[in-house]
Amino acid sequence: MEKGENREGSLDAPIRHPIDWKNPEFHSQDALYNELERVFDHCHGCRRCVNLCNSFPTLFDLVDQSSTMEVNGVNKQDYWKVVDQCYLCDLCYQTKCPYIPPHAWNIDFPHLMLRAKSVKFQQGRVTNSEKILSSTDAVGKLAGIPIIVNVVNAANKIKPVRKVLDKLLGVHPEAGIPAYHSKTLRKRMQREFSAPDHFAQSIGKTKATEKTTGKVVIFATCYGNYNAPDLGEDLVQVLKHNQIPVTLVDREQCCGMPKLELGDLESVAKAKETNIPHLVAMVDDGWDIIAPVPSCVLMFRQELPLMFPNDDQVQKVAKAIFDPFEYLMLRHRGGLLNTEFKQSLGKVAYHVACHQRVQKIGLKTKACLQLIPDTDVTAIERCSGHDGTYGVKSKFYKMARKLGRPVVNKVIQSDADHYGSDCPMAGKFIEHALADGSTTSHPISLVRKAYDI
Repeated sequence: MEKGENREGSLDAPIRHPIDWKNPEFHSQDALYNELERVFDHCHGCRRCVNLCNSFPTLFDLVDQSSTMEVNGVNKQDYWKVVDQCYLCDLCYQTKCPYIPPHAWNIDFPHLMLRAKSVKFQQGRVTNSEKILSSTDAVGKLAGIPIIVNVVNAANKIKPVRKVLDKLLGVHPEAGIPAYHSKTLRKRMQREFSAPDHFAQSIGKTKATEKTTGKVVIFATCYGNYNAPDLGEDLVQVLKHNQIPVTLVDREQCCGMPKLELGDLESVAKAKETNIPHLVAMVDDGWDIIAPVPSCVLMFRQELPLMFPNDDQVQKVAKAIFDPFEYLMLRHRGGLLNTEFKQSLGKVAYHVACHQRVQKIGLKTKACLQLIPDTDVTAIERCSGHDGTYGVKSKFYKMARKLGRPVVNKVIQSDADHYGSDCPMAGKFIEHALADGSTTSHPISLVRKAYDI
């Protein structure tokens, strides 16, 4: 018996193994089934994750309803029901599982689900509608064309059109769909960033801290560029207010997270080949990177380094990219954050995004907001249920709403003046579920409001 095999949990520091996606065995269905059975058997005997996503209740119901009431009684074809319910939030690995590496049982449930999704994609069992929904760059560019953007945004509010969208793309008729903008963040910032004196006044005043250079290049993200350009504008203004020179990456495409969640790892690799060289060039020139969407930061900080563990450029970007509030609080630690806030925010209900939590940076957003006078922040550490396209798909919409109900109830109970999430999509999902006419506010927008700029 391997040492520690029967040990309950582990006191060792958790580690993450590289994703061996180039190994032919990775896509062997028989090998996958064997590993799924092994891990599912341990999960069945533990059941600590039952209150996270719907993967675990689905698994446990399959076991309990089988002839043996054990995993060996479950039809292996039903394993895919568990896989389909996982949206790779990573919380089971980060917050619940006592058997993650280096424990002898070596359980990494999210990356096992990723492997299964990749096998499914390679087998051609992913629908065209799912491929379209995960092509965020292409959809954003098309929907954001002037005139077309008005048609798209208007059509998304018409019930007959939504029924057609349900049939064509599997988007639930009641799901909230983000608006598209023809005047994207990149277009809005083009004039400001191209001005000859844009950096002249601030570059000379740049001050570094132990972990920050004091110069920021923003990776806008698909959502930040096409769906929420105002978020990027607010981030730019907050950074400038703190005497931080800021610009956008000269070229970018989707970080690859939607394709990762689909199991399309080759597309993730192609996105990496586009993004990494441009980001590395900025890092080599002394710039830090910030992305306003947690999933994109996680992609560069965790998933790409695990997919390409021997790529020095990927590792360089991983060390230089920051969550917005992580960056602001690092500046605060160095005595360089402007804390002269002009307006209080009152009560703030703050949803902690899953893909921010798993970065292990702590509650930096809450800490920053609490620097604002007369501001009381309630942090809500539960999944909103949205997670990319999961919350808009017809086959998952009702479950997504159920998973997000505790978050919505917490927002209501807090009687907050403002509510929002580090993930703008999660914030919109909460707004959609509340359906009371209120509007979500991203925390970085609240900081701009408190600065009164």
